[in-house]
Amino acid sequence: MGLCWLLTSPSTPEMVRVSPRAFFIGKAMHYYQFNIGDYASHTRHLTIVEDAIYRRLLDAYYLHEHPLNACTTSVARQINAREYESEIQTILEEFFALTEDGWVNFRADKEIKHFHSKIEQAQKAGRASAMARLNRRSTPVLTDVQPNIKQETRNNKHSISKPDDVSLAVWNDFVAHRKLKKATITETVINSIRKESEKAGITFEDALSETCARGWQGFKAEWYKKSEAPIPPANHKWWK
Repeated sequence: MGLCWLLTSPSTPEMVRVSPRAFFIGKAMHYYQFNIGDYASHTRHLTIVEDAIYRRLLDAYYLHEHPLNACTTSVARQINAREYESEIQTILEEFFALTEDGWVNFRADKEIKHFHSKIEQAQKAGRASAMARLNRRSTPVLTDVQPNIKQETRNNKHSISKPDDVSLAVWNDFVAHRKLKKATITETVINSIRKESEKAGITFEDALSETCARGWQGFKAEWYKKSEAPIPPANHKWWK
């Protein structure tokens, strides 16, 4: 994965080119932005060696996030450029400032501070999100929910008790059958089936059983009589 750089010059870049695969590893800063145009305008006078040294110094500064050693020899060893101490000294004096802690780059320090600020914000957001999920799981479920009076009234309106002359097994089958048909059981339905069962000459319970067995939604005496009519033999000539 390639790195991308951010020029540590005092100017403010207008366009920044960033590698799409740039990332953070842990809490250390492992990438920085690089403005090609801004960098070129401030480093065009550098030799190829000086340019390479400057970039190595920036890499080391961002990677370790602390000032470079005040000793040029130590810095040369750190970036593996021992034979270029004079060039390193030139770059340090031009782009860095010597303090009691070592060579610092104020623009790089600003970017490092911004980086850690973003990390802290992300951590706070993550903790807040985790706490919210924990609170949702630990919130007790309210059990004193008010019943839906309108729904109960509608259900009671269509709720019919088992007739005394019907066994529990047959009644349960009939209730399940009507539910499958998405049809309610009302007093009107019960009275109609009872009346038709009398016409058919069977008991009310038998009428309910026939309704379930034949997949009828209701019961009609004429349906029952037709279903019970004997089937003529194949060689029977019905017109005689």
